[in-house]
Amino acid sequence: MATDNTPKVESPRSSDRLDHTTVHLLRHGEVFNPEGVLYGRLPGYVLSDLGHEMAERAAVALADRDIAAVISSPMERAQQTATPIAGRHSLDIVTNDDLIEAENVFEGKKVSVGDGVLKQPKAWRHLWNPFTPSWGEPYDVVAARMQNAIDAARLGAPGRESVLVSHQLPIWIARLNAENRRLWHDPRSRQCTLASVTSLTYQGDDLVAITYTEPSRDLLEKASKIAGA
Repeated sequence: MATDNTPKVESPRSSDRLDHTTVHLLRHGEVFNPEGVLYGRLPGYVLSDLGHEMAERAAVALADRDIAAVISSPMERAQQTATPIAGRHSLDIVTNDDLIEAENVFEGKKVSVGDGVLKQPKAWRHLWNPFTPSWGEPYDVVAARMQNAIDAARLGAPGRESVLVSHQLPIWIARLNAENRRLWHDPRSRQCTLASVTSLTYQGDDLVAITYTEPSRDLLEKASKIAGA
């Protein structure tokens, strides 16, 4: 399996071979989050104006691809990110709960350094195990459900491409799992910026390439630095 860990700005290129199938894992765009909370699975958190611009950037980056399906997490921000891509390819958005954000006990709370819930002693009981992790959905559970979604998309459109819109943690766990790396990690090491595309290319059942692109790289400086999801 070939792995490319270097961010690229260009759109991932299609294979000329008909037996190659590609699944693009797209993170949603920036979210309107004036309270600065970890919104996780909370309803009502939608894209900001910048987030909509990021979604359009992703749609442009994928416009010339042979997209057979656009599949999304049920969260509003993911559905909104999927909309311009589905529109360009005249496809309906399919919702798959396996793509949802990971559960987190700090959902709805501020987790920023210095003024967040993590400085409160009552929260420390959730931090004892970073390997599972103890504060949220087990990484191996996230990996399994993301792999289910990837396999369903791959098998549903052999020789073509699918777009799966999800969230930073599930996408990063899916990549670690695909690369046979350990699932526990420092969140600051995730290579999965807003509206980025992690593309998994298969030849038959074998994963042969992983590429990573950032269609909205030049917009990231404008984005909120508050942890959300």
